[in-house]
Amino acid sequence: MSKTSCPSSGLPVGRGLIYLIVAGTAWGTAGAAASLTFLASDMGPLALSFWRCAGGLVLLVAARALRRRRVVAAAEAVVAPAEPRKRRLTRILVTGLGLTVFQSAYFAAVQATGLAVATVVTMGAGPVLIALGARLTMGERLGRAGVLTVFGAVVGLGVMVLGSGDTAVRPAGIFFALLSAGGYAAMTLLTRRLGRDGGGADPFHTTAWAFVICSLCLLPFAAAEGLLPHTGDPVRVVWLLVYVAAVPTALAYALYFAGAAVVRSATVSVITLIEPVSAAVIAVVLLGEHLTVATVAGTLLLLAAVAGLAFAEARTAALGRRAAGALV
Repeated sequence: MSKTSCPSSGLPVGRGLIYLIVAGTAWGTAGAAASLTFLASDMGPLALSFWRCAGGLVLLVAARALRRRRVVAAAEAVVAPAEPRKRRLTRILVTGLGLTVFQSAYFAAVQATGLAVATVVTMGAGPVLIALGARLTMGERLGRAGVLTVFGAVVGLGVMVLGSGDTAVRPAGIFFALLSAGGYAAMTLLTRRLGRDGGGADPFHTTAWAFVICSLCLLPFAAAEGLLPHTGDPVRVVWLLVYVAAVPTALAYALYFAGAAVVRSATVSVITLIEPVSAAVIAVVLLGEHLTVATVAGTLLLLAAVAGLAFAEARTAALGRRAAGALV
């Protein structure tokens, strides 16, 4: 079997790429929604993360139940192979803990060293850690062009975020940002490895269990911070929380886990860097922020890197299918 495709998952690589682009774009809207929530209430970041995961879990389970009702009997008769218990437990724990570390350490990094530096270090280190991990654990090779593309994406991210304002770099913040990147890398690598080896589970189940573990881990810290916010506009806060739970959480993570199972790990990490691009567009269009030269230059570099790796991934998958067809 080719290492660039995953026939056992049943999801074409091209569709996986689209899923990842939609997920990254949806994640970019979470920051704006969170900012509006903080402005409208005294809710803290850990409480918001808890409600994000808990609400996402509720919506995901409800959507799953509704989907099952619409499945015809013939489709229900097709039973997927049972996942080994040890592998299932590993998947649940790693994805759940990875998501918890990814989100919590990122917020700690933002608090310690500021949003700009935390974003650049977390999202910039992610592709590097994932590319190294994929090479060591799965033998996935980027090639010279792939390495240059990843480098260009990281540079574009740095120009986009750091080039538009003053920043302060603090060691504690860097540590938390690298820890966050490590959680994201572990989650991505495991999803890809299980999907490539035919051990990937339904992305709905993977996402739901990740939300369960993340919610349980965050609950005591969120309770200490204050679960119920004080606000003069409760309806607005509730709608913002529902949006955060639905779009950049339940929908985005389900698409992410589905796409990450069939697309090379380094490609996943670069494509999801589209998140700050969508966040920047929202900030300019909806929040009235000014469009800077750094934002434009960084955005163009990032989009070029995403387009380049997406094209290379689709081309590699097509060559793999042709090779597989020739062997039949």
